[in-house]
Amino acid sequence: MQRAVSIRRTLQSLHHYHYHYNYRFNTVKHPLLLIRTLSSTSSSSSSSSSASDAEIRKYLGYTALLVFCGAATYYSFPFSETAKHKKAQMFRYAPLPEDLHTVSNWSGTHEVQTRNFHQPENIQELEKLVKEANEKRSKIRPVGSGLSPNGIGLSRAGMVNLALMDKVLEVDKEKKRVRVQAGIRVQELVDEIKEYGLTLQNFASIREQQIGGIVQVGAHGTGAKLPPIDEQVISMKLVTPAKGTIEVSKEKDPELFYLARCGLGGLGVVAEVTLQCVERQELVEHTTVSNIKEIKKNHKKLLSENKHVKYLYIPYTDTVVVVRCNPVSKWRGPPKFKPKYTTEEAIQHVRDLYRESLAKYRGYEMTAKSPDNSEPDINELSFTELRDKLLALDPLNKEHVIKVNQAEAEFWRKSEGYRVGWADEILGFDCGGHQWVSETCFPAGTLAKPSMKDLEYIEELKQLIEKEDIPAPAPIEQRWTARSQSPMSPAYSSSEDDIFSWVGIIMYLPTMDARQRKEITEEFFHYRHLTQSRLWDEYSAYEHWAKIEVPKDKEELVALRARLRKHFPLDSFNKARRELDPNRILSNNVLEKLFPLSDTI
Repeated sequence: MQRAVSIRRTLQSLHHYHYHYNYRFNTVKHPLLLIRTLSSTSSSSSSSSSASDAEIRKYLGYTALLVFCGAATYYSFPFSETAKHKKAQMFRYAPLPEDLHTVSNWSGTHEVQTRNFHQPENIQELEKLVKEANEKRSKIRPVGSGLSPNGIGLSRAGMVNLALMDKVLEVDKEKKRVRVQAGIRVQELVDEIKEYGLTLQNFASIREQQIGGIVQVGAHGTGAKLPPIDEQVISMKLVTPAKGTIEVSKEKDPELFYLARCGLGGLGVVAEVTLQCVERQELVEHTTVSNIKEIKKNHKKLLSENKHVKYLYIPYTDTVVVVRCNPVSKWRGPPKFKPKYTTEEAIQHVRDLYRESLAKYRGYEMTAKSPDNSEPDINELSFTELRDKLLALDPLNKEHVIKVNQAEAEFWRKSEGYRVGWADEILGFDCGGHQWVSETCFPAGTLAKPSMKDLEYIEELKQLIEKEDIPAPAPIEQRWTARSQSPMSPAYSSSEDDIFSWVGIIMYLPTMDARQRKEITEEFFHYRHLTQSRLWDEYSAYEHWAKIEVPKDKEELVALRARLRKHFPLDSFNKARRELDPNRILSNNVLEKLFPLSDTI
């Protein structure tokens, strides 16, 4: 019973998969099973005549012959890659051991299997776990909600997750501060502190991250006056392998505190976090469609006059979607605005494109549901779901992707308008389904004097996409933050006035077909490599820690290490790792490859 409760709580608390494989086939899995089933059915009817029995036996014989002939044919002829994949699945059909956990990140791009997956329920259990793991030198890599596209928290050797340590411990309404256990999710936290009139200063696109995870990787929202989320941290309680539980803050140990705020889970298991909050506010979100020429004219004003602003660029079009969010005016109240188009009208042409594309690629017309009921009602699909389905039809065909992008541009044009809600509701963004993401951060001047490098970067990126015929889907997302004082943050700066731009490129993985996902993955890394080679050094751009990928090529890895060393205080970071985690029990392949404590690869 205790094991069942533990598994149930794991499934509820984690945003990744913990499961045994269950393979499915379009054909009978085992011909003898079919024969046994049919024989059992025939023998259960005592009233059948001998003639009927003979007839049944005859058809059983035909069935067995047919199935075995089919199997013999299947295994005798040369295999395509798809057939090989199916055959491999069949040989792996045996269930995995019950104690083997398969842990995947949200997009399924990184996955590990481990027998060592720990979920302590309190800090005493966590302290005991870390102490014993250090003595045995066994890995317990801290993993949060499993949302990071690069799987930075995953380790085959072992993991620790704090999803069961998810309580709000203390709220200081006067100072607007909250102390929480690190396993609490962002949405759970804001839901609990709203009764005090408080919320977080800024949010990333989604709300499912654990607090311990979101502060460790340098995550961010948007707003040129607002810093990345690690700047909200006032103090942290770390459970370290070598020094036990320590509390770090600016007052006690400023050097370690700033390092640990963006410590990538390598300096200690973050057990508790004290965060600086702000008053809960209602925001007005204003969405408009512009173009790069107009954006250039108004860019400085847009950054300085809006609390939150982001641009969504649509490749192969001149469309720029501008999303601004500001507090509701206490005097004027929310704007009174009647949209020109209804939600149904805004999405209708996307539905029409999907119907046309189905007719082209699959040879049938679709009204509501597909003829074989394999598709859901098209009228119940959101825009992002429709986009996924459209791209799945031909994801690497540039002309098809352009049509989908044009449909997205039209959708946004018909979605212009206002939306009012609380900050934690408004600042989210439907990112779509499974995807590969690469996001870079680079300096963009100051609010008083923007360098305009951020817009130049986008112009060069779009030119690169078109010149190289990259089937780049939409959007390319651009956001801004103020600087961070955490040295390991990509937005670190010693100058208080500096601002940074964050640009994300994507390719969706709209299918579970292994071959298609592999082809999309290869194209995405080609896309990413081109942006890296043409843009990153020119603009001093560095990838988000939750999205950086470790190169498989030795020369590329050496070059990446050298590049990181130019920008980040890796000697100080590694010194802290040696002191706090000398046996590297909190490390994994990402940390070992990017920040080696020795010169070997």
